[in-house]
This record gives sequence, C-alpha cells and structure tokens, in this order.
Amino acid sequence: MIRLQKVMAERGVASRRHAEELISGGRVRVDGELVTTLGTRVAEDARIEVDGRPVAAAPARRYVLLNKPVGIVSTAQDERGRRTVVDHIGARERLFPVGRLDTDSEGLLLLTNDGAWAERVLHPRYGHEREYDAWVEGDLTEEALARLQRGIPLEEGVARAVRVAVRSRSRGRSRLSLVLLTGWKRQVRRMCLAVGLKVTRLVRIRIGPLELGKLRAGDFRDLTKKEIDAMTSAKAEPAPRPRDEKPGAIVPMRAEPVRSVAPRLERRAPVRLRVGPVESVRAGAPRVTRRAGASRARVEGTPPSRQWSATRRAGRPTRERGPRAAAGPAARPLRRPAPRVSPARPPQWRRSSRAAAQRAAPRRAPR
Repeated sequence: MIRLQKVMAERGVASRRHAEELISGGRVRVDGELVTTLGTRVAEDARIEVDGRPVAAAPARRYVLLNKPVGIVSTAQDERGRRTVVDHIGARERLFPVGRLDTDSEGLLLLTNDGAWAERVLHPRYGHEREYDAWVEGDLTEEALARLQRGIPLEEGVARAVRVAVRSRSRGRSRLSLVLLTGWKRQVRRMCLAVGLKVTRLVRIRIGPLELGKLRAGDFRDLTKKEIDAMTSAKAEPAPRPRDEKPGAIVPMRAEPVRSVAPRLERRAPVRLRVGPVESVRAGAPRVTRRAGASRARVEGTPPSRQWSATRRAGRPTRERGPRAAAGPAARPLRRPAPRVSPARPPQWRRSSRAAAQRAAPRRAPR
C-alpha cells in the first residue's frame, strides 16, 4: 500500500503537492469512492479518477545514466527557463535526477522514476562512493592534501575525502582524484577553496559500482538489470578510511609524532611497620608510671609529686624516635619563655602621664 498522492505523482498526474490539493478539493476517486483524506494508502494498481477521467496505469520503471555536459541544469524543471537534463533526454516517463551536479560541472548523473531506488543511491548510510576528477590551480602541498583527508568544516558539517590521489602535477596546475561519501552543494569546490585551490574543471566519473566509462558528453544509456541490482544490494556500511596507500598514487597523511609511554607501575598498599618501645639510656631501668610512683611514695613517705619528678629526671622509656627523644626530658634543652616586652609608647603618652601625675599630686600651700 502506497500513499495516494505518491501514486498520482508516479503516474504523471501532478506533483505530490498539487496532488494533495486535488485530493483536498474532492476531485479524486479511488475504485469509485471519493477520497478527501490526505495520506490515504491505496494499492499500486488501484483505479484512480480525477474529475471523472481515469488515470493511466503507472509506467514501467526506468533507470538512465547520463554523461551530463556543462551548461545543463540538473533539475526536472527550471524557473528561469534553462535547459534541464530531463529536456535533454526527452523521455515520456516522468523522470527526475538522482542527486545533482552544478551547471559548470559534468560527468555521471542518474535519472529514474523509482523513488525508493533513488534513496538507496543517495543516502550516505548505504556507503555509495562518489569519485571525481578535479583540475585545480594553486600550490598543491602535502599539507593541503592531508587537510582534505582530515576534514574541512562546512555549513553542513565536516566534509572529508575518503581518498585523495594526485593524477598529475605541474607548476600551478594539478589534477586530483577525490572520493567522497556525501554529495553536498558544490562540496568539492568548497573543500578545495578552503585549502587554497581553485577548481577549473570537475567531472564525476563514478557512483558506487557504476562508472562513466567511454560514454561521451551528452550521451546517455539505460542501466542493465545487473547494474540496477548492484546499487540496491550494496551493504549499508560506509567505506573505511584507508591508512596506508601505495607511494606515488595516494598521498599519505602526515604522520603524527609517536609519544613515549612510561611503563605502568602497580599500586601497592603502604607497609606499616610496628615499632616497639625504645630502651632507656639507663640499662635495666624499670618503666615507672604515675600510679607506681604514687604507691611507692605512700610506702617510703615521699610526696608523689617529688617521686614523679625524680622519675622523669632519671629518664623513662618512650616510643618516640631519635636519640634525643629516647634520652628523656632531661636531655632536652629547657625552653624558657621569652620576656614580654611592652610596646614603645609615643612621646605624647609620656607627657600625658606626667601631666596626670602632677595633677594627682597634692598642691602645696602658698607661702
């Protein structure tokens, strides 16, 4: 089942937009029934009438390969009245071009009346390559060729050439072969202009498995059944970007510097060592605690404070590291607090304090 306006467009009644107007106006009948709803689906062989007149059956599918010359517009109709590719072929069927070529470009162009087949040819997800021969003027450097492969930012996105080959090179003029996966408006010309090259002639020589061959400019031919099936049976995978090409044919991309990578070290948990108590300086000195000193003081009659201070002076075991720490507090230098120095007072303070003392002193009686 196909939408009614599409069937009418395929049978040559009108364009899809005009067919929708005919349907909304109540002028179309399908199998004797009036249809006014847009999007109504009908069979391909349905009997359609417009204003009471029967519409002929859909014509047979046709697939044409044209070697488009320069100066012909790649459209079915032109508002300016210029000659189109459909006028150049002069077919009875309602053909339309599959893709486009600029007016000043030439080469392989397909025409058909099969919309589904045209979508399989044009959409990038099916991976049909487009190969062009471009004659350019300018300084053709390796950096320019590398940029064409890396990608050129355009309005539609990043335009990238799958392969770039130098066919011939001379002073100021060269011939390139570019393979693309997209067919944006004037894509090859804009890409070359971005790298400082001006395209003087552009010819498309291949689309997927279809090649232009020895077809002369302005001539066309119908595709064979094998060629038609080859375009629809292609895998829906984009062609991979080549890494290494033969020297002299394809200019390789500039090699990036190799960065040295240090070996990765395994992370291990830190090892914690248990440090036992450090022996006292006095060999055989028992460990004396505050509680033991207090009990001994009760027996010997010595005040606990003096007993504890004597124990500290004698030295006690400690867990600190270093010889000075192990020697005990007696070996450590005594730190005395620095004397407190009052800040210097300005002279006016002295005068004020002296005047206050004079006022506070008792006055002597006059003689």
